[in-house]
Amino acid sequence: MSDFRSLHRPGAPLVLPNAWDVASARMLVRAGFVAVGTTSLGVAAANGVPDGEGATDADALRLVRRITGLPCHVTADIERGSVGLAVAVAAAGAAGVNVEDAMGPVETQVRLIRAVKREVPELFVNARTDTHWQRAGDLGEAVRRVRAYADAGADGVFVPGLREPSGIDAVVRAVDVPVNVLHDPCGPTLAELTELGVRRVSTGSLLFRAALAAAGAAARAVRDGTPVSTAGLPTYADIAATG
Repeated sequence: MSDFRSLHRPGAPLVLPNAWDVASARMLVRAGFVAVGTTSLGVAAANGVPDGEGATDADALRLVRRITGLPCHVTADIERGSVGLAVAVAAAGAAGVNVEDAMGPVETQVRLIRAVKREVPELFVNARTDTHWQRAGDLGEAVRRVRAYADAGADGVFVPGLREPSGIDAVVRAVDVPVNVLHDPCGPTLAELTELGVRRVSTGSLLFRAALAAAGAAARAVRDGTPVSTAGLPTYADIAATG
């Protein structure tokens, strides 16, 4: 396999789908993806715990241990994270981690990034800032934070919720490390993000939510006596073969 870092290329960004369990990770590999991330929301919801509150540490680590044997790079969303958890997922075979600042003090996140890079320098640390996530965006603050995180040693920076081309361009120009953008069905296309210099595009919880929607739609169709769409539906044998 190619080195994980080398997949973050200008002009050909890494499209990173996010899995929530072993089956979804296996299907993504079968779909041709050479790198798979985990989704903290998907892992949290699948295990019946809240997202973003550090309740998924054990579940996230368990999932990483079970999917790092697949023929793909794995990067783990460890929410706000800790040095210990980052070291553990690296030991389990993960190529990278995603750590979010939850709009806490910049200095706290800088210390975390430096400590993780000191302990596991080969681990790709994607430093996320939540300036635009579930809140009105502050571009100036986003730029300030990603610069601080890049200066602290982060290998990439991530601003989920940022979708305005001018804002994305400003973030890309602000740092030398790869910029990660969360795919937004109503936002810029992959081609447009490529032109803006984005080097990683992740799906976040999109695939998990789409799977839940499809499951609900199929169940309602059975109940209501309407046709169930089987287009692209894997068979029992398809899924069993990945077990």
